[in-house]
Amino acid sequence: MKKLEEEARKFMQSRNISIITADEYQRKAGETAIYPKKEALPYLSLGLVSEAGEVAGKIKKLIRDGTQSDVASEIGDVLWYCAMLASEVDVSLGKIMESNLEKLNDRKQRGKLQGSGDTR
Repeated sequence: MKKLEEEARKFMQSRNISIITADEYQRKAGETAIYPKKEALPYLSLGLVSEAGEVAGKIKKLIRDGTQSDVASEIGDVLWYCAMLASEVDVSLGKIMESNLEKLNDRKQRGKLQGSGDTR
């Protein structure tokens, strides 16, 4: 099985297709995490909104100036904070993604994608 996985990985890489899973990203991102563990949730939450603000700033400049900036890098920073928050609450990032899609598909089937509220 290991050989088949390696062949699949090489095939995907040769076609410039990303092969990292959400859980693999979460684990590898955790290897770069340096923050005060006693204050993990507030620290990571503040980092997340800070990075989201940077994404918004890049988009604002794109609208104003019409020039492409490095939005992808800032989205990556947002993803890192999401992964670390998931780790701190002991939830798999992949499971969060699956659950979110299930919730959205359920809303879509019920015609409730638009609107507001957590329980629509």
